Amino acid sequence: MNPFITQPAHVIGLDFGSDSVRALLVNAISGEEVASGVTYYPRWMQGLYNQPEQSQFRHHPKDYIEAMTQAVREALAEVPDDIAQSVVGIGVDTTGSTPAPIDAEGNVLALLPEFEHNPHAMFILWKDHTSVSKAERINELAHSGEFTDYTKFIGGIYSSEWFWAKAAWVSEQDEAIANHAYSWVELCDWIPALLSGNQHPKTLRRGICAAGHKAMWHESWGGLPDQAFLSAISPTLDGIRERMFDEVYTAEQRAGNLSAEWAQKLGLPAGIAVAVGEFDCHMGAVGAGAGAHDLVKVIGTSTCDILMVDAEKVGDRTIHGICGQVKGSALPNLMALEAGQSAFGDIYAWFKRVLLWPLESLAKELPEAETTRQILDKALIPLLTQAAEGYDFNAHSPLAMDWHNGRRTPYANQRLKGALTDLNLGSTAPALFAALVESTAHGAKAIVDCFVDQGMEVERVIAIGGISQKSPYVMQMCADVIGRDIAVVHSEQCCALGAAIFAAVAAGIYDDAQQAQQAMASPIREVYQPNDAVKSMRASRYLGYRELGQHLEQMAEFHQSQEQ
Repeated sequence: MNPFITQPAHVIGLDFGSDSVRALLVNAISGEEVASGVTYYPRWMQGLYNQPEQSQFRHHPKDYIEAMTQAVREALAEVPDDIAQSVVGIGVDTTGSTPAPIDAEGNVLALLPEFEHNPHAMFILWKDHTSVSKAERINELAHSGEFTDYTKFIGGIYSSEWFWAKAAWVSEQDEAIANHAYSWVELCDWIPALLSGNQHPKTLRRGICAAGHKAMWHESWGGLPDQAFLSAISPTLDGIRERMFDEVYTAEQRAGNLSAEWAQKLGLPAGIAVAVGEFDCHMGAVGAGAGAHDLVKVIGTSTCDILMVDAEKVGDRTIHGICGQVKGSALPNLMALEAGQSAFGDIYAWFKRVLLWPLESLAKELPEAETTRQILDKALIPLLTQAAEGYDFNAHSPLAMDWHNGRRTPYANQRLKGALTDLNLGSTAPALFAALVESTAHGAKAIVDCFVDQGMEVERVIAIGGISQKSPYVMQMCADVIGRDIAVVHSEQCCALGAAIFAAVAAGIYDDAQQAQQAMASPIREVYQPNDAVKSMRASRYLGYRELGQHLEQMAEFHQSQEQ
């Protein structure tokens, strides 16, 4: 710690999720979480600009701006003014890959009047899968032998959830966007640039996290893929490489300093440090106190898994089927291996919507049914959980596949679909829910196996995120299926806490992130241990899960061949 810091010092971690933004005010010396504010995105909550049936999910930049301002103001309203004025830095984490087109001045196109209501001019949310065909084009080119294999360090397969597939797809769908887009920017890079008034494409600082995991940046081939490769993806990307970036930065470094304009909007001192941004899962791992060989699972609507390892031990090896291996994308001195599941809590939410549909339809015609609908909306998942806890799996139990939103890891494939099998006339709602929960645990085990089978040591599994805090049933299921202890951290806001840790480093409170972790990271709250009594049964059902997955992949290949 900087010995010259004698006055109280606080930092803010901003965590931009799928539905809301959280501002966490943290004491940079003690790590105490002092206050927080949470604001939902207003346009998103109205369902604007989305077409779920087509996997189109877009965020308007004004949602981020308005929600961030309110969340920070809410957090600061809980503390005396002297605390607000002692804030020395801001850190930022976001979902990803969530890119948007920008003009030559760095303005996101949706902030311009002519594009205000155009979904293609907005941020393309991580779970938007409209660009599947472009991801397949990227993989075809990368594996053709004509170009460098730019997927080499991202698991060998490019996903429609990622940067270049989205940029190419959107540009081809909308000629006006293609003509006006000077460049593209990730959300985790744009927010720090916005706060520091450093949005110009030539000076905007890009983080190694987004660049390495989603934009195929790697130092061995001089940064981003060459222009010939990008143009082969789509002619709309002609000339874009020189309008992108060459240098990348870690989150310990500054993206800039808080501008006077934003200082006034937020009620903070001008000129304080704004750290380079990262994705939420990477900062969550740091907030959880993780180090080498700790696998951190950020469990929410989807999951993102981060395993940090010694880069020298990995050497020239490439880990297949994951979402990238990038040194410095979490802790700057370690290589972060990223994986994840494209749906987790989203699957439970889907099942709830299915069960509630009759009542929701009835409430539209009978207003008196609305009260019952509201009660069940809150109570249904707890009721299902309670019943599922008493459900005994047997040889005839339903078996489910967790690919409702495609598969992220192992081996990304967003064309895959979920499934429920082995149903009979005795299958109940609790039995189906139990099977769905088990399927998400099966998906989690597949990720652990993907790492371990390729020689990547996993010493500890740590869970963070809302489901890890709220559902002992889900966490015990994961421990039983994976066959490992799962530690759950105390903090409910680990991603924001990780962002705050990097803010403290960027502000000069600490020399590096490990030093800041020692003072600020969250302790472990509880540990779920696998139940030996169900070990054999879980192993048998996992084999069934893998066999079901193979069948579904064959079906997906058949349907794709029929479409062609």
